[in-house]
Amino acid sequence: MALSCGIIGLPMSGKTTFFNLLTGSHMQTGAFAGAYSGGFSGGKAGANTGHARIPDERVDYLVKMYSPRKTTYAQLEIVDVPGLKAGGDGFLAAVRECDALALIVRAFQNENVPQAEGGPDVMRDIGAISTELLLVDLQLVETRLDNIRSGRKKRPDSPLETAALEKSLALLTDEKPLAPSVFTEDEREALGNVVFVTGKPLLILINLDEGQFKSGQWPQKQQAEAYCAARGYTLMEVCAQLEEEISRLPEDERAEFMDELGVKESGVSRLARALYGQLKLVSFLTTGEDEVRAWTIPQGLPARQAAGKIHSDIERGFIRAETVAFEHLKEVGSMAAVRDKGYFRLEGKEYPVSDGDIISFRFNV
Repeated sequence: MALSCGIIGLPMSGKTTFFNLLTGSHMQTGAFAGAYSGGFSGGKAGANTGHARIPDERVDYLVKMYSPRKTTYAQLEIVDVPGLKAGGDGFLAAVRECDALALIVRAFQNENVPQAEGGPDVMRDIGAISTELLLVDLQLVETRLDNIRSGRKKRPDSPLETAALEKSLALLTDEKPLAPSVFTEDEREALGNVVFVTGKPLLILINLDEGQFKSGQWPQKQQAEAYCAARGYTLMEVCAQLEEEISRLPEDERAEFMDELGVKESGVSRLARALYGQLKLVSFLTTGEDEVRAWTIPQGLPARQAAGKIHSDIERGFIRAETVAFEHLKEVGSMAAVRDKGYFRLEGKEYPVSDGDIISFRFNV
């Protein structure tokens, strides 16, 4: 199953706009049109799912080298989580299923887009969503403790499990997230397969208007930065208005437009890569005239299991991985030069694949 990132946020924050931008849905029409992001405040009842292409300069470089018939970038499943006002059950069910979360927070001013009474308030909105996530975990912890104490728990409980749950309850009551780092290895083992929503990787994205984006200033910026730093969250600034303009320009005009803005790449590209990193994913690369492709794997996956991402027969009959780091290929310019320089490597089945490895698997079935 593909790892997924949920886009969450209050209505009118711009979360569905970013979902459409990430998945390219805003460029589609008819039956394949993107999620609706029009002017209403009630939210949607169901989650939309799509895939974001992960920009990768290494793939671009290899395409120029091989001129393949097909190019495939790494992808990440993106879920547009129902807004809180759409009904709690849809929100809770969706966030539980996601492997990471990206919280879109409105800072932009736009009188044509409905907003909460008093206007945009970054810390108010971060607090509202954070509270909802804390309540999800609080309900889970209280239910498990109640089952243990009442004897309804099917398998025997361990004293350490109860202690870990009570520790979780205390942290949540103190409004602290249950990041994996707050538990010892023994506590994590005692908790079994419990996955806490507040322990999922979280990226907080501030949706700015054009003026705020160009100035780099917006209300409550210092408070938001301090909040994220204290909790280990990633903070990003993006302007949906400009992102839409960039996405609709012809490819050859985008660089000039971004130069005028003083940015090197679109915020959507930065966001896609940040989400990829939040899930601790890496890409290995395969090349040839048929296809240049980036394959998504967890960090540190052994070569034999990485081969299985291509085909189960390759994993089953794995012999070796013929490998070169992309940076070495780029340094010398050709595979022949890679061999001459001694950069070419033969790796066994337990080799932990690194991000950017270019691999040809040898196998026999």
